[in-house]
Amino acid sequence: MSAEIDFYELLEVERTADEKVLKSAYRKLAMKFHPDKNPGCQDSEAKFKQINEAYACLSDPQKRAAYDRYGHAAFQQGGGGGGGGFGGGADFGDLGDIFETIFGGAFGGGGGRQQARRGADLRYDMEITLEEAFHGKTAEIAVEVAQSCEPCAGTGATPGTSARRCNLCGGHGKVRAQQGFFMVERACPTCHGRGEVIESPCRSCRGEGRVDAEQKLEVQIPAGVDNGTRIRLANKGEAGPFGAPAGDLYIFLHIKRHRMFERDGTTLLTRCPISFTKAALGGEIEIPGLDGARHKIEIPAGIQSGKQLRKRGAGMPVLQARGVGDLVIEIQVETPTKLSARQRELLREFQATETGEETPQSKGFFDRIKDAWSDLTE
Repeated sequence: MSAEIDFYELLEVERTADEKVLKSAYRKLAMKFHPDKNPGCQDSEAKFKQINEAYACLSDPQKRAAYDRYGHAAFQQGGGGGGGGFGGGADFGDLGDIFETIFGGAFGGGGGRQQARRGADLRYDMEITLEEAFHGKTAEIAVEVAQSCEPCAGTGATPGTSARRCNLCGGHGKVRAQQGFFMVERACPTCHGRGEVIESPCRSCRGEGRVDAEQKLEVQIPAGVDNGTRIRLANKGEAGPFGAPAGDLYIFLHIKRHRMFERDGTTLLTRCPISFTKAALGGEIEIPGLDGARHKIEIPAGIQSGKQLRKRGAGMPVLQARGVGDLVIEIQVETPTKLSARQRELLREFQATETGEETPQSKGFFDRIKDAWSDLTE
């Protein structure tokens, strides 16, 4: 303790200075001599410690009265003031105001009460058919979720009562302790940052302000949604504690596998087997679409397996926009496995008339094989 230096002189105030004048003088000097403002300056560190010590004494009415009567001797071992030392620091709330001014609120905005945290967001997975994704639908779901307690209106206190200010933090929701030249701030362990204490908890929610209950909701699924589409229902998630805002509910959509169609964005793909005679002669097929229409597809003569035909505007609708994708039909030529005697006879007659020009790919392949054998035998 700097016993030789008068505390009033340190703070540069008169002995009759009131609390407001003391606080103003302390703020000014603390900002001027704070070690972070004067890095590496030992004189500033010593001065900062002295003015903290002085303000800790003079801002306390009992300690100030003892100091005015006995001087520094009031706080020396065996002195007439009792009450021990100052701990080297000023009032926590005043220091917080000082640090907020110096560091721009890095120490919690001047000791204000913590905001009640928002409720958690929730996820709900919903499975729908491809037809439902095509047309859209209204679905009803039931979700078990923490909701605001009705009897206490989310306050957590018994109806007719209210929470009281926390004695430990004085309603700030935070407590501070000085470690060396730095101030450490944390949530109040008594009120957990609320600044209030519930003395008579609500019986329905046991003081939590929320209870678990089933929530039934209608979900509008727009036409064109895809696998993994996310729908947000604002404020339908978990209720926040003690009346804080609720989180959001996110609906994640999963499209069931379809027996006929595969999907790629707004394109629908289906594989269509046709007879080898239709593939050779050409013709027409009908494909039922998800829109309920029967789409006619022209098969060109001589089509091969794997060839894709496209029907414009027969695919999936574009989500939340105009336009419709396409329907793509992949042709698969099917070789007959069961033939009647007459069919076999006709095929043999056809085979006898073949020149190889009817199937140029096959002819070209076997011509290359013949050339390869010739090269090997030479």
